[in-house]
Amino acid sequence: MLSKPHITQVLEEALSTGGDWSDLFMEETKRHTAELSENTIKSVAHNENTGAGVRVVKDGKEFYAYTNDLSREGLGKIAREVASAVSNKGPGKKVALDTSQVQRSNAQQSPERVTPKGGLQTHEVGIALLRKANEVARLVSPEIVQVNASYLDEVQNVLVANSDGMIKNDTRTRGRFYVTSIAGCGQEKQVGTESPGASKGFDFFESLDVDACAKNSAESALRMLTAGPSPRGRMTVIIDSGFGGVIFHEACGHLLEASAVAKKSTVFAESMGQVIASSCVSAVDDGTLKSEWGSQTMDDEGFPTQRNLLIENGVLKSFLVDRLNGERLGLKVTGSSRRQSYRFSPTSRMNNTFILPGTSSLTQMITETDYGLYAKKLGGGSVNPATGEFNFAVTEGYMIRKGLIAEPVRGAVLIGRGEEILKKIDRVGSELKLAQGLCGAASGWVPVDVGQPPIRVQDLLVGGR
Repeated sequence: MLSKPHITQVLEEALSTGGDWSDLFMEETKRHTAELSENTIKSVAHNENTGAGVRVVKDGKEFYAYTNDLSREGLGKIAREVASAVSNKGPGKKVALDTSQVQRSNAQQSPERVTPKGGLQTHEVGIALLRKANEVARLVSPEIVQVNASYLDEVQNVLVANSDGMIKNDTRTRGRFYVTSIAGCGQEKQVGTESPGASKGFDFFESLDVDACAKNSAESALRMLTAGPSPRGRMTVIIDSGFGGVIFHEACGHLLEASAVAKKSTVFAESMGQVIASSCVSAVDDGTLKSEWGSQTMDDEGFPTQRNLLIENGVLKSFLVDRLNGERLGLKVTGSSRRQSYRFSPTSRMNNTFILPGTSSLTQMITETDYGLYAKKLGGGSVNPATGEFNFAVTEGYMIRKGLIAEPVRGAVLIGRGEEILKKIDRVGSELKLAQGLCGAASGWVPVDVGQPPIRVQDLLVGGR
């Protein structure tokens, strides 16, 4: 994107007033999207996003500026802006870039994975998939009154350099497909959604089982259409695999990010090496999983992503650490620094976060439960990041009675605290599944996987209508 002398000049200008270190992040992102609703293609778009951000750090404080002007003048301007913001000024520093560190992702090394047009499929292919999903979902039942479908196809090229001499390139390709079916009977309506995604290019859409996505979303909506209201109170809850992992992500994962730990705004700030979960719980965050939605070769500071063991047999083993907060805490980076785009300064974030498989089966958990709730699918919710207090809607739920799945129920809400739910898990299943989502925090929205095997939680508060 830029010549080595130009990058060196930008980093040195940022350090001209005595900063401890500086870094540069550049990106060029191309994105195709299309949306179908009411049997009609409502929008088709191609967007490009190009720009850069420069950061300088001095005495544990960061100063950041960004621009979409990639000329020498444009980048020099933001470098001088961050340099002028440094309060305790001192002499500048020289930068020597080590081009032997230049790293390119697997996507760049394997151009056959993507089509010649920048890695993006044609809109015609995507639109055909949307129409197919609409048709298949509506054929499931006349009670499917609406289908919404959309897709995302994206290629992001990034360059990261810092004043320590690091300079690296990466290419991230991502595809995602959404199908939402709405079932209606009289005034009652229920929703079912499927939204698979992967760090793949055109091959994601070639291998996508659109029929299964559409049918699953429609059938989920139909099952809840006849469901009665969920009972309230404390009970045993079995949370199924896949997106059930959103509770761990939101109520626990964010509390293990170094940005929260450094501010001591998390209940786990002083818990390293201590028991914070049931002994049957182990969990990881892994940015290296092949082709997963939240995976990438390097983080947004240029450090390699890695598999981070967060909890082992209930004991807290690691935080997720970016460079700045790592310096504040005296911890090594874990390849966990992420940002939505050049418009955001990076910070510690999750990639693919999940509870590791145990030894129980879902059937065994249900059989051993006399009374409780089976939360097959979870939806949206809210979390207090300081305390881990959460509430999550159950979008597809069933009562468990005498060891059997009984009637469907709707309106259930799971309520609790992250540190409490971890200790109330008494069974962990053997079949791990991951699900895709977008996580929003200080550095914007980033693609993540959440996941878990089925888990059983004792004495969890269930709210309902």
